[in-house]
Amino acid sequence: MPELPEVETVRDGLARHVLGTRVVDVEVLRDYSVRRHESGPAGFRDQLLGQRLDAAVRRGKFLWLPLVPATADDAPDADPAAALLAHLGMSGQLLVRSGPGLAERSPHLRVRILLEPDGVGPAGALALDFVDQRTFGHLSVQDLVPTPDGAPGGLGSDLPAVPAPVAHIGRDLLDPALRRDDVVAAIRRRRTGVKRALLDQTVVSGVGNIYADEALWRARLHYARATDTLRRPEAHRLLDAAADVMSEALAQGGTSFDALYVNVNGQSGYFSRSLAVYGQEGEPCPRCGTPVRRDEFMNRSSYTCPHCQPRPRNGRW
Repeated sequence: MPELPEVETVRDGLARHVLGTRVVDVEVLRDYSVRRHESGPAGFRDQLLGQRLDAAVRRGKFLWLPLVPATADDAPDADPAAALLAHLGMSGQLLVRSGPGLAERSPHLRVRILLEPDGVGPAGALALDFVDQRTFGHLSVQDLVPTPDGAPGGLGSDLPAVPAPVAHIGRDLLDPALRRDDVVAAIRRRRTGVKRALLDQTVVSGVGNIYADEALWRARLHYARATDTLRRPEAHRLLDAAADVMSEALAQGGTSFDALYVNVNGQSGYFSRSLAVYGQEGEPCPRCGTPVRRDEFMNRSSYTCPHCQPRPRNGRW
């Protein structure tokens, strides 16, 4: 599943290519892809038509584009009240098509949103395609609600609001409004394994299986370490490691293992070449040379170095 660096790569592409454009048509080719929209495909289309895409925002693995209606030209300072919300699921892609690319239709195209410039947008017509092979992703139009702390709702926005389904999601490690001490306290209050806490999107968002394993390796912590045994410096070291590895992945366009993980131009990231332990079973640890171990974990896998990350004898779940 795409994690923070992959989703941020898409958000950045949307911010550069579609802001200031207005929705002129919407095609829903698979109803299931708008299943989270209460009024169904017809309502989804009706709520998007005539709307201007005002920003590209992300919190954790959620993306949204705040919407400004055509009538807002009479009140240019009005804040958006709703947003086009996207979750990429396991294989979702948001691809920008223009020029000859408009004729291209992926066999897994689920939704096409046709856009036109609105004075500040790019020249020429565009299409924003939602392509999703495995169909776990979804699009919807959602009301924006205030954030509890009054700070900007997510990266890419100065609006203190988020789509209602995102309100329970924690801030992520690249969010300037995140309070690290609060996250450390929340992790240490839990009675679970440290990796489970790191994957809990209500505690801190955007971290998935890949970057959790990489961060734990950098912090020299085993995934089974009980959170309530973590000292504050250890918890801070883990969050620093997670932020560092995701920033490095972001600089390389994210981690792509196949053609499913791409940016808005269809290009893959290449951080997979820099992974220390994830997916490296049997390969030497880059730090000590010990073969990397794979364990089953939550119907997935965890990768560790047995020497650098010894399993705690009294680790509790």
